[in-house]
Amino acid sequence: MPLLVQKYGGTSVADADRIRAVADHVARTRRTGADVVVVVSAMGKTTDDLVHLAFEVSRTQPTREVDMLLSAGERISMSLVCMALADLGVEATSYTGSQAGIVTDAAHTRAKILDIRADRLRDTLAGGGVPVVAGFQGMSLERNVTTLGRGGSDTTAVALAAALGADACEIYTDVSGVFSADPRIVPEARKLNRVSYEEMLEIAASGGRVVALRSAEFARNHSVPLHVRSSFTWEPGTWIVEEDAQMEAALVTAVTHDVSEAKVTVAGVPDRPGLAARLFRALSDHDVNVDMIVQNASLHGTTDISFTVPGDDLEVGADVCRGLLPELGASSVSTDASVARVSLVGAGMKTHPGVTALTFETLARCGINIEMISTSSIRISCMVRSEAVEVAVRALHEAFDLG
Repeated sequence: MPLLVQKYGGTSVADADRIRAVADHVARTRRTGADVVVVVSAMGKTTDDLVHLAFEVSRTQPTREVDMLLSAGERISMSLVCMALADLGVEATSYTGSQAGIVTDAAHTRAKILDIRADRLRDTLAGGGVPVVAGFQGMSLERNVTTLGRGGSDTTAVALAAALGADACEIYTDVSGVFSADPRIVPEARKLNRVSYEEMLEIAASGGRVVALRSAEFARNHSVPLHVRSSFTWEPGTWIVEEDAQMEAALVTAVTHDVSEAKVTVAGVPDRPGLAARLFRALSDHDVNVDMIVQNASLHGTTDISFTVPGDDLEVGADVCRGLLPELGASSVSTDASVARVSLVGAGMKTHPGVTALTFETLARCGINIEMISTSSIRISCMVRSEAVEVAVRALHEAFDLG
């Protein structure tokens, strides 16, 4: 009997009608002969409302208590889904992250899964029931409730699919799959039937929001097939699987963009070994995630180092750099929050020349200046002005005939 893990996001369980629709879909899946494990997010904007409430109540907000608060949203969803399934004659049992055996490290609000002890879920499946698990949460080795951070419910679902040996993990959301670009910017963007794990990792890392980066990485590492689908239409979506060596890879699969990044420049850094290492070690020690890095050619014995960070990390990153100015012997630190990244992703880049040339030519024709460049074997990313990013996405999508 096949086993499916089905994850339903916040919009999928946003109200009573949507929860009943989810329960009906789970029941219909069961009638096809499949076992089902359900993972749910908090209803609608429940998590945002809880975060707002925490800010109204407290300025200190101990992270242990933040996790205890935020975990409540998914617990509400799991109970209501079980009730809706009971009305359909489906035996279902709700489990918190800790009850489901999800063991994490102690990093509150951004915990990582260490182990899954899923015996209770297996027992429920063996008894013919449906386990309904609260996503986004687990329990640390110190027996404290933890949350997994951004995309945590996706990560929960994929991790459970790996631990239980599921045939597939279905991610239900408010879009019908992974598209060649954001349809809100490019109306003619097409839904992709199949994407490799490596392409999905690059899409997620460069601005694609459909699948969280951590869950895509978990799926690749454990060879869990992902199926991204809409809970509003129930139509087939996008499969994320191993790259098929028998098929010719598309030259470019998708154009992505990210307006949430910012740029930091440390000017006048003496051109000596070890200074860049000191700078980026300090940023790492403060949990600042650095992406693109550009170091100018040395002039008169000094150089400028520019790098990008998530916008939420800009203030911390800039403060770290300013604190290091005397030690580095650098002259100044400047920041720029008006930048955005546009990226091309495609497995075909590994074997087809000319992608970089066409990318630069297309942006040049649009009068868009490239401020930074980053590449991998299947991705090209360019940092441009934020006001130009939508023009860049549309132009590149058309240039590579992705519509």
